[in-house]
Amino acid sequence: MKPTTYAIVDIETTGTNPKEDRIIQFGCVLVEKGKIVSQFATDVNPNRVVSKQIQSLTGLSNSRVQKAPYFEDIALTIYNLLAETTFVAHNIYFDYTFLNHELVRCGVPELTIPGIDTVELAQIFLPTETSFRLGDLADSYGLTHDNPHQADSDAKVTAELFLTIEAHMRRLPILTMEQIGKLSGLTGMNTGEYIQQVTDSMRENSGPISDSLQVVDGLAIRKKEQPLFSEIHYGEKDFPLKKAGKQKIFQKKLTYRKEQARLMNDVFTHFSIENTAKDILIEAATGMGKTIGYLFPLSFLATPEKPAIISTVSLLLQQQILTKDIPLLNQILDQPIQATVVKSQRHYIDLQRFKATLLQPVEQKQYALFQMKVLVWLTQTETGDFDELHMTSLNHVFWQEVRHHGLSSLSKTHSFYQEDFLRHLYKKVDQSNFLIVNHAFLAQESLRETPLLPKSDYLLIDEAHHLPEIAEKISDHQFDSIKFKKRVQQLMEPTQLFSRLADLLTEDERTQRLVTLYQQELEELVEEQLDFFQELLDLFPRNTSLEEEQVIFKEQLDALSIEGERAIERLLLLYRELLTLQDQLIPVLEPLQSRLVSQERLTLTQLFGLFDSMKQQAFTVTQWLTSWDNQLVHWVVPAKSQAGGTLHIHDFEAALLPKTAWYKRYKKIMYMGGTLKIGANRTYFSQRLGLPETPLKVIPNPYDYENQARVYVPTEGLSIAESSPHEYTQYLASTIRELAQQENRSILVLFTSHDILQRVYYQLHETFLNQGRELLAQGVSGSREKILKRFSLSDNSILFGADSFWEGIDLPGDVLQIVLVTRLPFDNPKRPLVRARNEFLQAEGLNPFYQESVPRAALKLRQALGRLIRTETDKGVLIVLDRRFLTAKYSRRLQNALPKKLPIQELSMADMLADIQQFLRKRKE
Repeated sequence: MKPTTYAIVDIETTGTNPKEDRIIQFGCVLVEKGKIVSQFATDVNPNRVVSKQIQSLTGLSNSRVQKAPYFEDIALTIYNLLAETTFVAHNIYFDYTFLNHELVRCGVPELTIPGIDTVELAQIFLPTETSFRLGDLADSYGLTHDNPHQADSDAKVTAELFLTIEAHMRRLPILTMEQIGKLSGLTGMNTGEYIQQVTDSMRENSGPISDSLQVVDGLAIRKKEQPLFSEIHYGEKDFPLKKAGKQKIFQKKLTYRKEQARLMNDVFTHFSIENTAKDILIEAATGMGKTIGYLFPLSFLATPEKPAIISTVSLLLQQQILTKDIPLLNQILDQPIQATVVKSQRHYIDLQRFKATLLQPVEQKQYALFQMKVLVWLTQTETGDFDELHMTSLNHVFWQEVRHHGLSSLSKTHSFYQEDFLRHLYKKVDQSNFLIVNHAFLAQESLRETPLLPKSDYLLIDEAHHLPEIAEKISDHQFDSIKFKKRVQQLMEPTQLFSRLADLLTEDERTQRLVTLYQQELEELVEEQLDFFQELLDLFPRNTSLEEEQVIFKEQLDALSIEGERAIERLLLLYRELLTLQDQLIPVLEPLQSRLVSQERLTLTQLFGLFDSMKQQAFTVTQWLTSWDNQLVHWVVPAKSQAGGTLHIHDFEAALLPKTAWYKRYKKIMYMGGTLKIGANRTYFSQRLGLPETPLKVIPNPYDYENQARVYVPTEGLSIAESSPHEYTQYLASTIRELAQQENRSILVLFTSHDILQRVYYQLHETFLNQGRELLAQGVSGSREKILKRFSLSDNSILFGADSFWEGIDLPGDVLQIVLVTRLPFDNPKRPLVRARNEFLQAEGLNPFYQESVPRAALKLRQALGRLIRTETDKGVLIVLDRRFLTAKYSRRLQNALPKKLPIQELSMADMLADIQQFLRKRKE
């Protein structure tokens, strides 16, 4: 394929079915020798009505296209235009196929010219992009895109993207391009030939590799910087307790804020004075600058020997601290903060394992696309952290094969040992005075045989109200018998693990016998698990419709048949024998690693990974069968189509910090969050953490809720308990439609049920689409991050969310001014796990509803309000459609959890809409 001209094409159509739909616009840009040389675009009369949805999407009205030529009139012109070119499109499979169908319909030969897909090129050569939609890529690279979803504009921006990608390709080392070329045969149409063509032209003019790169064992990778911590100030550094001292350091790069300054002093005092309590809770409103409020004082105390460990709720917030808040502070600090984000090993690529995948290519397109993406990424990344790739899922077998398995899996003699990303991370940790983790990582310290975090005097837990729930979730051990059965069957197949082990150990009969015995015991274990589940599921009546979760009590397990009891005994024995065999095999096999080639070493690494998972499985199943302390709840999720299921065991006391392995490793701990007290209840969180005597300080809220916010409850509310799902769905859809018709601004609608969310979405989706208004929905419109990005870039989208969308959304200013709560956010008491927790609390002498359910619901309402008011200039309204907020016995508790001067108004729907309109349009005085 050696074309001189690329034809970058885009079409707009009445729909996606080429047999029924028609083209309404054709756009083409011709590129020669790296430059756009001409453009052609025309509207097309489809000889049919264009739907409102397509009109809204493309901006092409029926009156406009009716004046255009029919495709029959221009088909030959388009065919001749594209002849002798290479066809390029963003998702070529749609444009090429649809255009060919129309050409043939009009009696013109179909195209047989080569084709290149810019989506696949972008996925390979722009590996760290968050989205590969044309509009998002145009935004990312500053490409002019005046009229998205119009063929002329889309074709032009695709041409610019095509040239941008080629420029990126030509900056890569020729070594990397040649490796990609070997894999590119699995790309779509002629994309691989184009990659080969660019590679050939680069080979003719290849120069030395960039100084920022190095070649290790045939891979071009970016050199890593290892900055040493430099102590600029020796001895004690004076922290400025007074306003003048802070302002002197801030140098007008930071604005002095009274509430933030008080927070800074509280943080410094707690961590620097010896005789204060170990633990303290601090409530500080979101948006007041609390991150800077704790980073600044800790920078005067933290050293690499005693680092400040910051735990926050998500990977996103970790990255925000590292890339936004710390660089801002380092502009004013004499002693800059040197920080490292610490994650578990599964977040990092193992170069050794990745290289092994290149030695034995897998003939599968997606696998090859990932390999090519990683080859490019390795020339860019210094961390090897998969999160840089913004993948929505790492469940594909490729990511499972190349993820890191820890330092113990590395061979010191291997060429990649010195460049290993996990080793680099730990070197950075040793030179950092701030370590940033998330709550899940912190909670998992209790499960690790060797802690990954150092002891320190300073641990600050931000967004602390999430910690109890996350700690309990981390403690939740589970075992899926169906997945395990499939895994064992796969391991037994020819060319798989045990077959490769047999080839590897041909000269070591004793070890081979042990491996064979281990293999037999695994197969026997699968059979015993099947017998056990058959006996376990017989405990439930045949006419019982199995729920997602079935809580199991000790009395039920004691009531198993004799065969069931024998199955338990055999299971426990098999686990003991498997672990004994592992203990015998590990010391024999580990020394072999340094003498094996990459692919053989990968086989051993896979075996050791199996050993680790079997150790975890043995712990989980043994605990499930034998541990019956009051705080443990056991449940099973039966498989739907076969005997088997998933065992779960959950510890309701996992959030009690004095019982964790990591709590005693820290001299002083501060727990911070925007909502740590609920109304008059100041001990809810400290009790959840097992620290009931911990003092709570509240930093005054800087917001004027009386003038910045409103809460509305319409008088026409529906009794949810007495309504059918259909009636409730119709009520919500009608209310949302009425609100959206008046307020052409972004609206966040919060649900407590995914089922109701989807019912309402499908009621309203087409209506809003025809109005040119985007309706986004959790579980329907993509990942949480992508939904939030699209929502934040729009000025009138509507977002339906549940669960995590109640909090952690930072959309200040005019981006979000309306939040609608469909129902009070109580956990469903009928769910077996919720019911089990309530029974546990009752056994502890507590009232589950008033001491658990109501505080949790109040907390979520406060968090919903927090989506609106994030700065002193924000204005927003919270609409609660659940009238229990005003009428229930517990309503006063919910209302008291909200800010004191926040106006709560009960109005008819018409009056409420009028009041909202007036309030949001009224300029803040």
